[in-house]
This record gives sequence, C-alpha cells and structure tokens, in this order.
Amino acid sequence: MVYIAKGKKVKEYTPDSKHKAEVLNDAMGRSGNLRAPTLILGSTCYIGFNQDMYDSLGNEES
Repeated sequence: MVYIAKGKKVKEYTPDSKHKAEVLNDAMGRSGNLRAPTLILGSTCYIGFNQDMYDSLGNEES
C-alpha cells in the first residue's frame, strides 16, 4: 500500500500501473521533489506528513 498525506488529507493507493500517474503526482511536492518525510515499512510506503497517519502506525497489527 501507498499512503500519501497532503495537509489533513491522506490518500490510500494500491500500487499498480492503473494509478501510477496519480500516485506520482500526489507524491511530489510543490518543488518537484518527493514529499517529506517518506517512510517505508515492509511493503507499505508513507509519503508526506499527517500526524494522525503516523500516530496510527503504533496501533496497527503486523
């Protein structure tokens, strides 16, 4: 899964070629660089900052 935070919104994507352009567009910041922070845990990628998104990481079961 790929989670992309933009402000208070978090979008969830399943990585596939169907959503590639949308994921890349959302993952890039205004400067054209990848949004920060970027965190990869196993097969899940978290891009951008949203406090609720990162707070939920401690509550997920592995």
